[in-house]
Amino acid sequence: MFGSILTAMVTPFDENQEVNYSAAANLAQYLAANGSDGIVIAGTTGETPTLTMEEKYLLCRTVKEAVGDSCKVIAGVGTNSTKDSVLLTRKIDGLNLDGIMAVVPYYNKPSQEGLYQHFRTIAEATELPVMLYNVPGRTSANMLPQTVCRLAEVPNIVCIKEAAGTMDQVSELRSNLPSSFVIYAGDDSLTLPMLSLGAGGIVSVASHIVGNKIKKMVDAFKAGNFEQALKWHLLLFPIFRGMFIATNPVPVKYLVNQIGLNAGDYRLPITGPTSEEKTILQELLKKIQELPEDI
Repeated sequence: MFGSILTAMVTPFDENQEVNYSAAANLAQYLAANGSDGIVIAGTTGETPTLTMEEKYLLCRTVKEAVGDSCKVIAGVGTNSTKDSVLLTRKIDGLNLDGIMAVVPYYNKPSQEGLYQHFRTIAEATELPVMLYNVPGRTSANMLPQTVCRLAEVPNIVCIKEAAGTMDQVSELRSNLPSSFVIYAGDDSLTLPMLSLGAGGIVSVASHIVGNKIKKMVDAFKAGNFEQALKWHLLLFPIFRGMFIATNPVPVKYLVNQIGLNAGDYRLPITGPTSEEKTILQELLKKIQELPEDI
């Protein structure tokens, strides 16, 4: 429904830490032309905890107008307040978006029943397809496969971005979910392992920089050329890991700025990379520039 390669897009800020909507439009167009089947707005990489509801709405509107039908646009509506998530879901209703993504509520540490009720309530507030997002490292709560299977019975909950980092959990999900329910990898370095367990694609950070090459890896796997997919994975693995030497989105914003695109500044409490991290990221940029076009 959304494609194989989705980019969790950064939110550009200007020097005053205000959202730079024109830069967001330009970046979205670049991503759509460089490997992304879809763009996720206001996710973790978009520094969503510091975005207001109005800023999220305007970002979604801006990106949709910028890319049109050239790629899918999915709005991050997840917060740790079910009520606020529903309000945002309803607010974006007229923007002609392709779907929404909602993260496990952070800080609250809800029960599995609370998670079920949270996501079901959001899904019932819209006719758009819904992507669940499980990332215990950020939220402190892990949505268990049994809960995901219950939610898969809600007609418009159609996929999950799974970033718990355990392949056993991915295996359990794939074993018990309907075949039509898509699992997306939530960590770039686990894309190929998760594809081998039945995932359908990746919600990526690295695709800001190497989107076309990630697409070649995924396409090779889906075409049955597993040896070539593995070669791409091993070539890209240092880039995947390097993107997370500091808190996301610190490294990716720095690299996007370095390649001549405007990813802008950071919004507090997120700050830029240290001098040591910049040195590592400059070395990583050299590796990226040396990647072959084909293998």
